[in-house]
Amino acid sequence: MAEGESGERELYALLNISPEASDEEIRRAYRQWAQIYHPDKHQSPQMKDIATENFQRICDAYEILTDERKRQIYDLYGMEGLKSGLELGPKLNKAEEIKEELERLRRHKEEEKVSAHVRPTGSILANFSLPQFLSGGGIVRGMMMSSDVQSQISKRSMIAFGGNLAVNEGTGTGDATALLKHQISPVASIEVMATAGLRSLIGVQTSHQISLHSTAISGVAISLTDGSVNLSNAWTRQLSETSTGNIQLVLGEESSIAVGWQKKDEKTSASGDIKFSTSSFGASGSYTHHFSSKSHGRLAGRIGSRALEFEIGGGRRISKFSTIRMLYTLGIQGIFWRFELHRGGQKLILPVLLSEDLDLLVASGALIIPSSLYFFLKKFVLKPYFLKRERRKSLEKMETLSSQIRQARAAAEKAQQLLQLVSDRKKNKQMEIGGLVIKKALYGSRKAFAKRKNETAGANDELGSQILDVTISLNFLVNESGQLKLHEGIKKSGIMGFCDLCPGEPMQLLVEYSFGGKNYEVSVDDYAELLVPQENHMI
Repeated sequence: MAEGESGERELYALLNISPEASDEEIRRAYRQWAQIYHPDKHQSPQMKDIATENFQRICDAYEILTDERKRQIYDLYGMEGLKSGLELGPKLNKAEEIKEELERLRRHKEEEKVSAHVRPTGSILANFSLPQFLSGGGIVRGMMMSSDVQSQISKRSMIAFGGNLAVNEGTGTGDATALLKHQISPVASIEVMATAGLRSLIGVQTSHQISLHSTAISGVAISLTDGSVNLSNAWTRQLSETSTGNIQLVLGEESSIAVGWQKKDEKTSASGDIKFSTSSFGASGSYTHHFSSKSHGRLAGRIGSRALEFEIGGGRRISKFSTIRMLYTLGIQGIFWRFELHRGGQKLILPVLLSEDLDLLVASGALIIPSSLYFFLKKFVLKPYFLKRERRKSLEKMETLSSQIRQARAAAEKAQQLLQLVSDRKKNKQMEIGGLVIKKALYGSRKAFAKRKNETAGANDELGSQILDVTISLNFLVNESGQLKLHEGIKKSGIMGFCDLCPGEPMQLLVEYSFGGKNYEVSVDDYAELLVPQENHMI
């Protein structure tokens, strides 16, 4: 989310001005801060370095907020928008024009990224046969390799090249395919495809969204080998938020009709289809359940004139881009194990034929042995390893965050050092006239403040790491009229001498002050307005 939209508006907090502040108010605030942080006002090398760093922040904020166009961009998109705004033309004056142009530039950059991005996919399948190996033959009975590369050549057009090679029991086949897809309109597209190989053909396919929930696909393919023509039509309709149905009709050398259904939600996915052709029929179904974000189980089955099999298995995500799966298949073609490795767009698939006969002992052992081995490895090897890795990553993340917080606290305390002299002067002046004196001001996590009320002194020391003393900063911000105002809608961690000690957690500001010889106390949330003194704050 852009900074301007998120409501943090750090530059306004830095100068302690309202987002609606006029140019004169911005200049007045700049002069006030410049008197404190100008490097020439400090002799000590250490103080000069602190002043230089903070003075640069003040100058940058002033430069942006006093430039009408830069300020409009900052209010809309924050600092990220300003980087894009460097490309804007000089004739853009209205906020609407600037917003429109920024959106155009953002879309253009995204399109350039997409255009330059080539997406390769591929798979390797190696069929192993244990019976063939035991009878004296080779263990590998077939292999297949396929590869596909897609590239976005324009905003509406995509081109893909692919090919595959297959060897099965001494017989080899292969082909190469080229495809061009063009988006005609937001609801229609066309694809032109050509394949060269043992079954060379050319084809055209069109897709059209005929309603909000329905899509129709029509295609024609002509074989360059025998001149046969295949016509295909498919209709897909969204049945609910999580399910779709489809019907496909093919007319040609092998005419067929198929009906399918798919459902997918957060934890489960299921599908099923029935297909009838001129020479066969079949039905299949599958169900996948995600036990967690990393592991899933799968059941599947097929039945028909040429197949009868049952499949069970599961998989686990082992890294951000990699997943492993193991499946057990029992059917008329035999008993199989299938191992799969998915990484990005690449797949390695290893089916292993254990037995060509439906032997009860082999079938039971093929299911029980790997299942037992998996649960053993999961409990005593994999789970301890992943837990250890997660703990290490968590500790590294905490150390990085702790280091950033320490640096932010140190920077805030250094900024307060330069405010100390003027802050004390203002405080003493207010004490003399019985005006507004900030006795104590603390900024920190809302949880830390809640615990602080009931904890012991030792625990309070521990909670101190989540709370920052900002008394000096607030005494400095008291104006000549004896008032203090922090503006609504601005995150207070951006104020000079403040910092966020608990990123991501709700923050709070607690202020104890005196006015006219009476004591007051007020607590406000991070984005709420603070205006003191007020009678309803009296203790």
